[in-house]
Amino acid sequence: MRTDLARALAAGFLAGEWSQAGLVASGAVVVGRRARWLPPLARQVLVLYPRPPHDRPRELATNLATRPAAAKALQARPVVQPVGATQMVANRWRLPVLHDLGDVAAFLGVTPSDLDWFADTRRLARTAADAPLQHYRVSHRVAPSGAIRVLEAPKPRLKAIQRRLLHEVAALVPPHDAARGFRPGGSVRSYAAPHAGRPVVLRLDLEAFFASVTVNRVFGIWRTAGYPEPVAHCLSGLVTAVLPLAQWRAVPAPADDGLLDAHWRLGRRLAAPHLPQGAPTSPAMANLAAHRLDVRLTALARSWGGRYTRYADDLAFSGDRGWGTGTSRLIDAIEEVVRDEGFRLNARKTGVMPRAGRQVLGGLVVNERPKVARREVDVLKAILHNCERFGPSSQNRDDVPAWEEHLRGRIAWVAQHDPVRGARLQAVHDAIDWSR
Repeated sequence: MRTDLARALAAGFLAGEWSQAGLVASGAVVVGRRARWLPPLARQVLVLYPRPPHDRPRELATNLATRPAAAKALQARPVVQPVGATQMVANRWRLPVLHDLGDVAAFLGVTPSDLDWFADTRRLARTAADAPLQHYRVSHRVAPSGAIRVLEAPKPRLKAIQRRLLHEVAALVPPHDAARGFRPGGSVRSYAAPHAGRPVVLRLDLEAFFASVTVNRVFGIWRTAGYPEPVAHCLSGLVTAVLPLAQWRAVPAPADDGLLDAHWRLGRRLAAPHLPQGAPTSPAMANLAAHRLDVRLTALARSWGGRYTRYADDLAFSGDRGWGTGTSRLIDAIEEVVRDEGFRLNARKTGVMPRAGRQVLGGLVVNERPKVARREVDVLKAILHNCERFGPSSQNRDDVPAWEEHLRGRIAWVAQHDPVRGARLQAVHDAIDWSR
């Protein structure tokens, strides 16, 4: 059966009565006659779909083309191209009801043509040379490891659309409990605290976390949420991106030759539709995309008598003293799960931390309880003391913008994990003459 005929029949079937007689009648309209292969095709469809799959017109079309009766329709062509209405048939998290693309456009407050433009489902931006035709502003910076990070920031109108999708749709879908970042109530502390006071702590990192989440995985998230295929396809386009080839060519290679392979893999990921680092929706969507990874790693940690949490791309495991002799086998098992779920470990950032040394997760020392490292507190204390004695400008050697607010933020970080020290530092901060 021709693809165009399968799609037309799927739309026609969904628009009519879902019974053998109804499907035959709808099919006769599509092909312009009552073909002999229509009744057996209708029976085979009803066996496969006792109820009409109003949320899966593409799946229905694919399965139509594979039915035994379809083999007799090789020469048939559609004479009518019906438009089948889609419906949201499941909504377990009580999300906004979006039956079709018209509902999506109305929900986002854009016209249907603008919706098609922003979703860019044909990925025209990949070859667009003109900046006005691209939806993201691309920049790059060197990470502390020496790797090159590519940032894709959505332009204002698309950013507003993504913010609405984040706050009113994606945020309502709960991630796995092990995901401790980019969710209500999540924090670095909640990521690190389960591993405090443990004999062995294991820290791992996922390579190019956002870029590793493909559009197919994002589509699966929206489908799991209950949205019909056309709606899920559109929403996937709105929260994913393809880096234009010209923009990638402008990204320099890392100076460290040992990072070139990872940089090449990053380029491959960015050339395909992915979650852009810089979009407000990406952290929440990445959490949802990693749900099965979190399920499997949680089970793996428990089978070893340990614990597991994740903060974005940072994975943390902790266990008993016996881990010291078997950690390499555990890392191998983790790597196998990570690879099977479509991600990759960054071997350079894997760390095994026994309690005899300093155990650090997310910038917090967890040997006893989560707290900021003493050296970091002492440095901040010295800076504040010198600000009070010699003037704030004397300590801002790197010309940090909003120096007062910058230091206040660092104090808040300490106070979050050690209120007593934080209060002392804040008292010194308040005594500084910031006009000097």
